[in-house]
Amino acid sequence: MRKKYLELFSLSFMRFVPIFLILFGFINSDLICQSKAKLYSSEITAEQIIKNFIKLHPDSITYQSEEKSHKWNYEQGLILEAFYQMWKTTGEKDYFDYIKKNLNHYIDSSGNIKTYKYNDFNIDNIAPGRSLLNLYTATRDDKYLNAAKRLRKQLENQPRTGEKGFWHKKIYPSQMWLDGLYMGEPFYAKYALLFDDNEAFDDIFNQFNLIDLHLKDSSSGLYFHGWDESKKQKWADPLTGTSPNFWGRGLGWYCMALVDVLDYFPVDHPKRVGLITILKNLSLSLIKYRDVKTKLWFQVLDQGNRDGNYFEASGSLMFIYAFAKGANKGYLDKKYYDFAKESFQGVLGNLVTVDENGIIYLKNICAGAGLGGKPYRDGSYEYYVNEKIRVNDFKGYGPFILSAIELENPPFTDSTLNNGEKEFSVGLDYYFNNENKNGERFHYTWEDTANSGFSELGNLIKKLGGTLNAIKTAPTMNALKEVSIYILVDPDIPSENLTPNYLDEVSRKEIVSWVHNGGTLLVFANDSLNCEFVNLNLLTEKFGIHFNGDSKNRVVGKNFSLGKIDSFPLHPIFEKVNSIYLKEISTLKLSASAKCILENNENCLIAFSDYGNGSVLAVGDPWFYNEYYDNRKLPKEFENYKAAENLFLWLKDKINHK
Repeated sequence: MRKKYLELFSLSFMRFVPIFLILFGFINSDLICQSKAKLYSSEITAEQIIKNFIKLHPDSITYQSEEKSHKWNYEQGLILEAFYQMWKTTGEKDYFDYIKKNLNHYIDSSGNIKTYKYNDFNIDNIAPGRSLLNLYTATRDDKYLNAAKRLRKQLENQPRTGEKGFWHKKIYPSQMWLDGLYMGEPFYAKYALLFDDNEAFDDIFNQFNLIDLHLKDSSSGLYFHGWDESKKQKWADPLTGTSPNFWGRGLGWYCMALVDVLDYFPVDHPKRVGLITILKNLSLSLIKYRDVKTKLWFQVLDQGNRDGNYFEASGSLMFIYAFAKGANKGYLDKKYYDFAKESFQGVLGNLVTVDENGIIYLKNICAGAGLGGKPYRDGSYEYYVNEKIRVNDFKGYGPFILSAIELENPPFTDSTLNNGEKEFSVGLDYYFNNENKNGERFHYTWEDTANSGFSELGNLIKKLGGTLNAIKTAPTMNALKEVSIYILVDPDIPSENLTPNYLDEVSRKEIVSWVHNGGTLLVFANDSLNCEFVNLNLLTEKFGIHFNGDSKNRVVGKNFSLGKIDSFPLHPIFEKVNSIYLKEISTLKLSASAKCILENNENCLIAFSDYGNGSVLAVGDPWFYNEYYDNRKLPKEFENYKAAENLFLWLKDKINHK
């Protein structure tokens, strides 16, 4: 086992094979770790990181010394976000189940949160709320929403400064700390996005802007840890109210908050550019204080030459995460991805050790730091460098996992295009599939995060370098000119839409011409009870594909085996796939040049046809919608996620070679 963990991965796989790793053990003694370990220099996947974490901590996110006193806290929020991102990246059920198991320990059927104290007005306790929203969107279980509403109510009534900045805690009046931005704002922003609270985004921007106004040092571009509006605290500068030092992890929290909030901030909001500007300016300043040799950052950022200072893991990893994600999302220049990669190697080479059992330890993590309180924390240099240091502290390995995920997905840049890759854009039909519920569009859309949506498929496409489009009009050559892949899914019938748009002759001719000129058409139909086949077949028969309009693989209840297919031909879609799930599917009849690429019980289920310069793939099922895509509902043996990834990698490769 140890040999496996130590083997070097070929550099030729670095673009698609995850490159980093840490398998976390949880012990309380740094001395024990160092006495039995040696420096770690290998490269292992982020997936192995988390699977080992589950092995070591199968039941709860708690330190060994606290296993009997589970408390709702921000460190859980950080780790659960890492698990959520791994689930989105791999579709593997273990990660989703781990999130549910941990949250269900705290959340009862009514949405009450065990150990949470509303009246503390502690912004740290908001951080796990993002995981509640993640589970609610995936399951639509109201207990998670009700719990999230309790946290949103706390924010609504959280004490504020005169300029409307959130106090860090009720026991710290008039104070804003850098930490608080990560604790509160990503949840606040995701909640606002989900429930169309557009006014909240002005408030969210204001929180970041107040930090920029009051905590930023104009000469260095760095931010002090805290600010006391009243200037009454002993640690507060009598003129500015700021604390005296630049604490690495404090700025790390702020950086992570920026890149995470931007995930939810509307792209057309006028304040969005302000957040990106703050991120750019801070990133530029942080690079100036990175150690030249190790590429790491110190506990007190600007005083690396002083006695007692040390390379601190959590702050360094938070900067790495923010740089990598910022570059991947296009907020930062692509050079910041390279900076992140260098610094991650610095972490591996200087702060990671492995013992004789193959367990890897992340060292030099500040266990905690704050301002004021009892005993009183004065924010001095001596205070920060003498706080307890822990091995495998959650505040370090959370961003370790998140950094690995981001670094495994390098940005799609102009240089990528110069290496021969073409941009690919995927257009999803919203015209023939146009269902509404409570006045809102739903069912097989990019935006729909419920079981009925394609939101997770959209995330996969973006991860692979693609862009998403919603085709809301009848397809024309002009409407489709910006997309390389067009998905037609489950055209409406009157029971779904009283006035359905049918695939008329004009639309069919436009699609056929678009395919002939080089477009790739994906047809995800449905069974006989849910799909309009008359006009759809008039289109697909042009490509030699006819939907029989039947309904095979009917599944009763949770007898998922009735939809299982585990025998595959040699085809890129099914590479390293052991089984997929297809239920209530229309079979296909082929003619002309169409070829069947998946059969089951002598029925053709998936077909492919070359046509002119383009191609068509057809399947009688929506297949990759959220419910049966990422194992949130299916047993883990099914690998629809892997099949979807293979499909779009294959199509991307075909586009690149046209």
